[in-house]
Amino acid sequence: MSLLSVRKYTLVIGLLVCSICSYGFTPTGVAPAFFGPNAFPVPEMTDGLTSHQLRVEMAADGYWGYNNSRTINLFARMRVPLFTRWANLTVWMPVYEWYRQTDGTGSGAGDVYLTTDIQILHNEWFHSGNTRYIPQMSVRLGIKTASGEQFSRARHYDSPGYFFDLTMGQTIPLEKISLRFAGTVGFLCWQTTNARQNDAVMYGLQGKLAHPYFSFLAEWVGSVGCERYGDAPMVIKLRATSIIKGFEPFIQYQYGIKDYPFHQLRVGLAYSFNVLKK
Repeated sequence: MSLLSVRKYTLVIGLLVCSICSYGFTPTGVAPAFFGPNAFPVPEMTDGLTSHQLRVEMAADGYWGYNNSRTINLFARMRVPLFTRWANLTVWMPVYEWYRQTDGTGSGAGDVYLTTDIQILHNEWFHSGNTRYIPQMSVRLGIKTASGEQFSRARHYDSPGYFFDLTMGQTIPLEKISLRFAGTVGFLCWQTTNARQNDAVMYGLQGKLAHPYFSFLAEWVGSVGCERYGDAPMVIKLRATSIIKGFEPFIQYQYGIKDYPFHQLRVGLAYSFNVLKK
């Protein structure tokens, strides 16, 4: 039997074992469908590119939908080039939230997310032939802290988590605008209860229209957990951004299609500047 055949059979057996094991226990319910909107949503996609720019983003979010609940929070994110444009450090968090739900009102801090984004393929690395059809590819490795408050009221998971994904993208330049398409696949994991964890497969597609003064982005992302009980969130996002001398005011709408029973409206401002000037 060839080495390739052994690998194929090993992969099939592994998938079957994971599928069988996922039915052998009672679901914990520590899943996106039963917690607040900031508990552990599917991370926003990257577009397959790292950046040479330091980018700081501040925003205000409003969530509504599930059982007439309401959530308002402040959001912050920062992306930092790690001494090269081919590796970025990104940190984000819902800084603080105020909410109203069926058991009353409250407030609390959110979890911190930390990722390392690494470029592993770029058409600029090829110096001969036609490279415009070579896509860009990046890998992201991320962790989630357990700093989020009020697990007893189902606002945040009282546990850490981690994820990694691989994203591939390609830009199509046109006369005055450009179109970029990207796709991602990854793995997401978080601790639930009694020292157990839930594993999920991440996926997503993204399209972006860019102009020197504005951009429009559409994103479809989700994940499928192994408990099969409220742990397969799927959302779509639409985002419009204006670009004014490094400043980027934007507005974003998100709709939960499955296992994420919230609408989101985000209004914010980002600023980017080159910290790796030649």
